[in-house]
Amino acid sequence: MRGTGVVATIAAGLTAVLIAGCGGSGGGGEAAQAGDIPDNQAYVLQTPAGAGVTLKVPEGWAGTSAGGTAAFTDKLNRIEVASLATPSAPTTQSVQAQDVAELRGRVPGFEPGAASAVVRPIGPGVLLTYRGDTAPDPVTGKVVRDEFERYVFFRAGHEVVLTLSGPVGADNVDPWRIVTDSLAWTP
Repeated sequence: MRGTGVVATIAAGLTAVLIAGCGGSGGGGEAAQAGDIPDNQAYVLQTPAGAGVTLKVPEGWAGTSAGGTAAFTDKLNRIEVASLATPSAPTTQSVQAQDVAELRGRVPGFEPGAASAVVRPIGPGVLLTYRGDTAPDPVTGKVVRDEFERYVFFRAGHEVVLTLSGPVGADNVDPWRIVTDSLAWTP
């Protein structure tokens, strides 16, 4: 009888170790990648001054505005909205020819991706994907490699550029979709 109790105690201990090792922390066993925006993130509606649009941004992100560009940031992610007058709608060819050249001169470590036609609730537009380096952290000097999604939308001589960025490998597909789907022209 005494041997049976030892076996039961060992079995119970092994079961506890196996459960703990299989993601028993309640987090599904997966570690969050740096820059991942949580799936349960709350969003608030913003109307950037002079942009001619509204959009949802994650609640609690810091907002700034300068020179016709509004930006919303957390530690590793950024949403930027810029507006300008332009005579014609963008095309994948015009974005590849003009925007890529401008970004190459402005974004450290610029690596172009692809330009493609997209449709969002705001209407048709062009999406340009690319990668680049962040500015060095003022304290640590660390540079982060970011992925960018740059959307260009047009209406009646008015172009809006929405740029979303976060660390390479961050899973922000759903949050970025919430932001782009919320973009709407103001009356």
